Amino acid sequence: MTLEPAIHPSWKEELSEQFSKPYFLQIKKTLLEEKKQGILIYPPGNLIFNAFNLTPFDEVKVVIIGQDPYHGTGQAHGLSFSVPFDTKAPPSLKNIFAELHDDLQLEIPGHGNLTSWAKQGVLLLNAILTVQASKAASHKHIGWEEFTDGAITKLSEKRAGLVFLLWGKFAEAKKTLIDENKHYVLTAPHPSPFSAHSGFFGCKHFSKANEILQHEGYNPIDWQLQTKAVSE
Repeated sequence: MTLEPAIHPSWKEELSEQFSKPYFLQIKKTLLEEKKQGILIYPPGNLIFNAFNLTPFDEVKVVIIGQDPYHGTGQAHGLSFSVPFDTKAPPSLKNIFAELHDDLQLEIPGHGNLTSWAKQGVLLLNAILTVQASKAASHKHIGWEEFTDGAITKLSEKRAGLVFLLWGKFAEAKKTLIDENKHYVLTAPHPSPFSAHSGFFGCKHFSKANEILQHEGYNPIDWQLQTKAVSE
């Protein structure tokens, strides 16, 4: 039995060996069993691989690693730190925008949808791709990290000159998967309100990333989001 996820062909090719491995089949089994039990899972099934579908393998320039999806109603849509247009930005994302404003003097948007970053080559990758409603990290041990570690490893091996933004201890642990002779790794505390003041604010990762990309011959990221307002 092989699970064929609705994932961009470039990623399907790079990760093809993962889809028939026992751990990946176990992920499918776990999700199906939980759904049969009436457990609500985020994001919706068609958005589980959203990060991969919006940012094809050969178009990745920057990687921002999150832990797992938001577990509140309507928040998760398959991109780390991002929320849909009609959802208010969570605290960590507000702090990301504050640092963007300080770093690049960008206007703080009225929404938290980071899709435009993904379409420019920013892989917004959660290490864990699903979560039970209202239960943070509830899918931590069902196998997703092996899959996403595989994706990071493939990028490290087959691409060059990428910028990895690792915020917080969880993301920093992924450094072991990245060849720092070929890629650039920038680390900082997590943008959570509990840690942002200990070094995330002032890290200037967005301007630094663009400087690196230009040095490597890539177009820089336009970090400014459109300022579509979200009703209170």
